[in-house]
Amino acid sequence: MVDWDRVDELRSKGWDWERIASDAKVGFHPEASVREPGRALRALYHRQRSRQRRQEPASPAAAKKAAEVRERRWSLVRVGYLLTPIFGVWFAVAYLDPAQAGLLVPAIPYLALVLVVAAFLLVFGLWRSSGARWTKVFRSTVVVGVVVGLVVSAVIALGAALFFGCPYLPPPSTGTSQPSGWTSISVPAWHDQGRPVVYYYGATWCPFCSASSWAIWKALIEFGSVAGNYTGYSSALDVYPSTPEMVLANTQLTSANASFQVNEDTSGNDGSVPATSNCVQQAYLNTYSGGSIPFLVVNGQYVHGGTTLVNPAYLQNYAGSGASAVLQSVFTETGTPWTAIQGAAWWIMAYMAKASGETVASLAAQYHWTTATANAVSSDLAQIH
Repeated sequence: MVDWDRVDELRSKGWDWERIASDAKVGFHPEASVREPGRALRALYHRQRSRQRRQEPASPAAAKKAAEVRERRWSLVRVGYLLTPIFGVWFAVAYLDPAQAGLLVPAIPYLALVLVVAAFLLVFGLWRSSGARWTKVFRSTVVVGVVVGLVVSAVIALGAALFFGCPYLPPPSTGTSQPSGWTSISVPAWHDQGRPVVYYYGATWCPFCSASSWAIWKALIEFGSVAGNYTGYSSALDVYPSTPEMVLANTQLTSANASFQVNEDTSGNDGSVPATSNCVQQAYLNTYSGGSIPFLVVNGQYVHGGTTLVNPAYLQNYAGSGASAVLQSVFTETGTPWTAIQGAAWWIMAYMAKASGETVASLAAQYHWTTATANAVSSDLAQIH
């Protein structure tokens, strides 16, 4: 066995490798086929020293540096520390400002789902990691993620406001409850050429939209002349099958006190929803509909979403073939269908009257409302605050 300490001692004295190899105290016994023992000993010496260096524990400073190098690599943990704050901040801003920051990607459900995935990656990476979990490198990565999240959401919000004219709309939690399932929002009025906008979003296959469409149509014809509408039925495959309806997709309202905008899917395919026509419509839909139909907005300040204006169960006796009977009943304000629809129709008219700024007496005289309708609208209007 070679005495490496003796080898180091002789090297320090300046001996050459041949002389060191021949020293008996070194204990080097090369094989008979080795012609140059010194060269063989030198090669063996360097291999031995290289093996020792690999086996020796690194100094604290070297170990710390090696750990930092490993942390700077894009491991699952570091990716999680970057993506989680990016989507966390983006989700928060889009939730608070769905009309602008949430225009391209709504907070719920899309950003929420991506945030859950990013958080899962982080937790899974931390669970698998055996190293430090909160270091300077990781802290810096989180800071970068927060900054990127703020920049992305700010750029989207600014672009939506400047280039598309999307309004800022406060979250639904800031709204004030109104009678009959409505909510009032403290925002500027939504006007079209000076007239309050009535905006409807729905689908002809949806039985809840179908039942509600009668109340919307009745309110519209009491505020002017209406064209482009026709009767139909909801999906035969959904709940309350073949509920009679008034199709409003192509309806035009001529009125001095209201403007009607509508997005209604008429494909008949269950689950299909229409595209919006402009950023303002999309802003209201993102912010206040909750993903439900029918959705109705009056003047941008009164919204009705997530609940039904008219219960389709009340129209099931007319399913499949009774649309004309419902039409006649609503038009003449008599009969069983009108009894089911009148309450919702009067409330819509009350909110439209509130938006118009005119008195019920003035509107009743201008549009020739019946005494019963005028009294009902007046009563409802007095409850709106």
